[in-house]
Amino acid sequence: MPIPAPTGAQPRAIGSVRLSTKPLGTRSVIGDLYQQGAAKVVFPRANLGLTGVLLNTSGGVTGGDRFNYAAAAQSGTHLTLTTQACERAYRAQPSETGYVTTSLNVAPEATLWWLPQETLVFDGCAFDRRLTCDVAPGGRALLVEALCLGRIAMGEDRVQGRMRDRITVTRNGAPLVQDAWCLDGDMSAQMGGTAVGMGATSMVSVTCVGPDAALHLTAVRGLLPESGGASLLAEDVLVMRLLAPSGYALRRDLLPILDHLTDGNLPLCWRL
Repeated sequence: MPIPAPTGAQPRAIGSVRLSTKPLGTRSVIGDLYQQGAAKVVFPRANLGLTGVLLNTSGGVTGGDRFNYAAAAQSGTHLTLTTQACERAYRAQPSETGYVTTSLNVAPEATLWWLPQETLVFDGCAFDRRLTCDVAPGGRALLVEALCLGRIAMGEDRVQGRMRDRITVTRNGAPLVQDAWCLDGDMSAQMGGTAVGMGATSMVSVTCVGPDAALHLTAVRGLLPESGGASLLAEDVLVMRLLAPSGYALRRDLLPILDHLTDGNLPLCWRL
């Protein structure tokens, strides 16, 4: 779905990255690469496959900003995508929304890990985040989307604004996972609801697709605190959600799970 064009007269940040991999012997290397505007990608040395670190040179996302990321892992390759730091959803002007859309494709016998660090949601934000991923039979995908409401360390314990998040995972166009939610208005109060977040300020959704997904269920459940849960939607589709009272608590509980799912190959920037 195309992102609506900005309506305001003020300059806005626009960025785009398109990336694909290809095999070179036993290595995964860059196939095609395009980057434009405030979106960049760098490629540090990695122990496993090809790792791309996404950078937003504008420093965050505010109303009217538009970022598009697209990546394809070809057969026989392993691609990991992460971010240099936490993304920031800043205060927006009235009637303006910031958009971040990500489109991923995983070929047969390919692996793609989407591991961005948390999005920090500021008071007054208007933010729309969309992730779509098509995983071919025999392909593997690990998808992580996390966010933290407010800057608790700076006393920002109440957050007003709009946040919309959608995750769609398909196989050959047929849906495997459809996950969507929206907070609008007093987001902190809405997260305080018994059937919503029980006062949590941070949360993450993890989706693991692949022939061995079911083998991870027992281990993931054993690592989760009481505020998290994991289930199989199918033998090859594992979904997990975790709530936490702070960003620190979220990372503390999430890192062991990601270490398990990546077999200890979590990108170094997650440790800094």
